[in-house]
Amino acid sequence: MRRPVRRAAVLPVGAGLGVAAALLLIGTVTDGAASGPRTASAPTSATSASAPTSATSAAARTVAVASASGATVAAPQARPSAPALTGTDLDGNPISLAAFRGEVVVLNVWGSWCAPCRAEARDLALLSDEVRGAGIRFLGINTRDRDRDAARSFVRAHGLDFPSLHDPTGALLLRFPPEVLNPQTIPSTLVVDREGRVAVAIGGAVTAGRLKPLIDRVAAEG
Repeated sequence: MRRPVRRAAVLPVGAGLGVAAALLLIGTVTDGAASGPRTASAPTSATSASAPTSATSAAARTVAVASASGATVAAPQARPSAPALTGTDLDGNPISLAAFRGEVVVLNVWGSWCAPCRAEARDLALLSDEVRGAGIRFLGINTRDRDRDAARSFVRAHGLDFPSLHDPTGALLLRFPPEVLNPQTIPSTLVVDREGRVAVAIGGAVTAGRLKPLIDRVAAEG
């Protein structure tokens, strides 16, 4: 008797590769506190062969969190708009990011409880003084300090004369995409261009020497 022939189902080899290529991780998150770096896993040879080169180049142009030493200025067409940030400062006065539109804004996330924030505070104070009057403004987001007095003491101790939004619950941080601002990474610093778009995203402490060239590049765009 003749045995029946079993036919195997044949699936297209490239099925789903286009979707996988679109999920490229666009950056590395460096946390000065608890979270570790997140990196993309190495692609398989099939994915590498099939992924369009335009996807890779687009990812390279997109703003993403990096350490201060690895941060770059994203191309204008790849910059996400900064979310609306409105609230009160440490003295209870109303303040918003939109009030600084037309200027380059250095947005620094800090907390009085944060050791790396203390380490970078002096450099931020000096740099904010240096660039004042050049169309560059500093704005802080004071996060997870439920007691404004603790935050005000930090400001006085480190000579920070720029205003800060008071964000005791971290709600303002959650308005940003996590690839631009990781709410678990304190401190963080963003550079927002004159059009209100995030041009630079830094996770962890910064120094004036690392930050100023990035600010200057964004400011030079006119």
